[in-house]
Amino acid sequence: MKKIYILLLTLLPLFAVAQSTITGTVTDAEGHLLDGVTITLSQQNKYIATAITDLGHFTLTNIKGTQGYTLTATSMGFQPYTRELQLPADSIPIILQPDQKQLQGITVSAAKPLIERQTDRVVFNVENSIIASGGTSWDALTKAPGVTVNSDNSISAYRKGVEVYMDGKPLHLSGDDLVNYLQGLPSSMITRIEVLTNPPASFEAQGGSVINIVTKKVKKQGINLALNGNYIQGIYGSYNGSATFNYRKDKVNIYGNYGYGHKHTYMDNRTDINFGDSWWKTNDHNVLTSNSHNYRLGVDYQLTDNQILGVLVTGNNRAGHSDGNIPTYIYSADKSTLDSTIATSSTDKKYGSGYTYNINYSLKLDSGKRSLNIDVDYAPYATSSYAHVNADNAYRIYTPTTQHINIFSGKTDYVYTLNKWNLTSGFKYSSIESDNKFTFIESDVLMPEKSNHFKYTENTTALYTNISGTFNKLTVQGGLRAEYTNTRGYSITLDSLNKRSYLKLFPTVFLQYKLNDDNQFQLTYGYRIDRPEYARMNPARHYSSPYNYYVGNPALQPAFVHNVELGYTYKENYTITANYTSISNIFTNVTVQDNTTKNYYITHQNLGLSVNAGLRIAAAFHPADWWDVNVEAGGYYTQEKSAYLQSHYNFKMFSYDGRLNQTFTINKKNGIAAEITALYSSPGIQNIYRFKELSEVDLGVKANVLKGKGTLRLTANDIFNAFTYRVDINYLDQQSSFYHKNESRLATLSFSYRLGKDIKAARSRSTASEEEKKRAQ
Repeated sequence: MKKIYILLLTLLPLFAVAQSTITGTVTDAEGHLLDGVTITLSQQNKYIATAITDLGHFTLTNIKGTQGYTLTATSMGFQPYTRELQLPADSIPIILQPDQKQLQGITVSAAKPLIERQTDRVVFNVENSIIASGGTSWDALTKAPGVTVNSDNSISAYRKGVEVYMDGKPLHLSGDDLVNYLQGLPSSMITRIEVLTNPPASFEAQGGSVINIVTKKVKKQGINLALNGNYIQGIYGSYNGSATFNYRKDKVNIYGNYGYGHKHTYMDNRTDINFGDSWWKTNDHNVLTSNSHNYRLGVDYQLTDNQILGVLVTGNNRAGHSDGNIPTYIYSADKSTLDSTIATSSTDKKYGSGYTYNINYSLKLDSGKRSLNIDVDYAPYATSSYAHVNADNAYRIYTPTTQHINIFSGKTDYVYTLNKWNLTSGFKYSSIESDNKFTFIESDVLMPEKSNHFKYTENTTALYTNISGTFNKLTVQGGLRAEYTNTRGYSITLDSLNKRSYLKLFPTVFLQYKLNDDNQFQLTYGYRIDRPEYARMNPARHYSSPYNYYVGNPALQPAFVHNVELGYTYKENYTITANYTSISNIFTNVTVQDNTTKNYYITHQNLGLSVNAGLRIAAAFHPADWWDVNVEAGGYYTQEKSAYLQSHYNFKMFSYDGRLNQTFTINKKNGIAAEITALYSSPGIQNIYRFKELSEVDLGVKANVLKGKGTLRLTANDIFNAFTYRVDINYLDQQSSFYHKNESRLATLSFSYRLGKDIKAARSRSTASEEEKKRAQ
């Protein structure tokens, strides 16, 4: 037995090194982890393996043998590193020294441009924008290229509806809920915003386009902390504060943030209605205050060299209050005589909360050539509103409203290769339940016939495959997503049931031809679905006066979107894109004017066809070392065609828009810079609405303080106070106009401070699966 034991001890090292793994880290002379360093292993001048550092870490796998190896590390701007190596070996720390000869001939800059136009998306690097990075996440979103916020707080990107994601996951929020959530998150948490006009099949088919908000990932070992605070002055004062932390050590990464926001602002709505026998003018001035808490806590644990298990919990709580003063002036038909006045006041207390619980498992095989990712999410949301409307101290309405939403989803994504093709396939199931209660109390008397209890469920099962490959100068990508959806909307009060089941296929095609390094062409096509948000389907009524209210439509059906784009790019800085978008069964907000009862309300309805064809030009200039310019302009032909009320319409119009951004480096050493952004949008149409022009000019300056760890920013948004929605309606007996103004002229002073330092790599078992640690945090 003793001989066998000695034999096993002798053979054990041979088994241990029969197939070895080499891990290590690469830093510069100051201890900063270096990305993109080429690591090469050779044996007697024969190539064995290679890797590229990710977050300063590298892994070489499937190494056979024990002796005679040479390890090299090379990167532009640094001297080559070489060492002899015997296996097995502990994690290898590599320190690269700067190469002064190389640095004399080139300028090394890690700064990203403000706007990047990649093959499948437009990237807005928020952290490089003075204006966008000094406020809230909502402010940053509205500054992204091609993004437009409509009067009802819905979002469009390059004139298409949008589904908003955060770190690759849909938020399932829209309208005021999305605004309130993002206004509670400081923009300092965001690194970039991606606008995808034709998303690949790996994204859900929901939304004409996708906006993905990517939050910052801390790349440093050890403990790191970032603090941010800002004060916003308009007519009233608002403020926000946040803290973000990260602890990364060996196999464990713990991260989180907390943010608090106090908002005090106003909103004006004015309507001018021709009822035929009289003119009604209403001025609705609302003062709003709100307080919000947002928080996030996550843990990633590296189970093995190629497996990571992560848990993430996010939450937000908010409470708000609004006070409205709403006088209505009733004039004679010729506007010559003021016949009467209705004085209305309103108050509304609103509360909201939302949580997301996520478990993630990630597995990498074959040095990252194959990977498996599994996500399970549960997200409960709750909102409530307690609104009072008092007209002339005689007509009193109290309308308490509650909404509870539960979302469960699970998905699996598998990445693999097949010959020359790269493939991604996946499965997803989601279940959504919404319970909405609306109670109508008039003069302390419950009115059951005006109350409503509405339940909505939606279950979707999806399968998708995405395939891509490059053949010489041609890159091909195609995808197909199949979604089977069941919906059920039931009004308990009205005993009204709406059910629908449908299976739809959503193909995507992407072709890119690279003529040479300076010229490339691309063609994309996508077919997508745009499902109505839950708020649009909630039949609860929200009154601002006895004659004006908002009500959802539980019978709304999804719209379907075809989108084609043909583009040309020159030297990566100049792009021209022709696009065609067709939306059938489009749903949108509409105003309804009842000339008999004098009611004027906003609801939602499926209409017919909306077509948009246009040409966009984008360019990035660098006139001087201290001056960068980004410009984007487009011209569009729009057609709106549908049956509506007792007739039909077929409106056509040409419109255009433009955006100009300029940044100026005043003092590079102290990080002093300035930025100015201007945008203009010409008059346009949406169903029977005719919008007037919009414009905005923003300014910002910044400076680094406290040895570069702190940053001061001062911004002024909409300095001419011109960003105001004005709409005219002239269709059959619908004769009105309305004005909508959110407070937009604001001055913001912000300060951010970063704590923590890079830690030189210790002897640890870091592996190539660090890439998974960079995911949503």
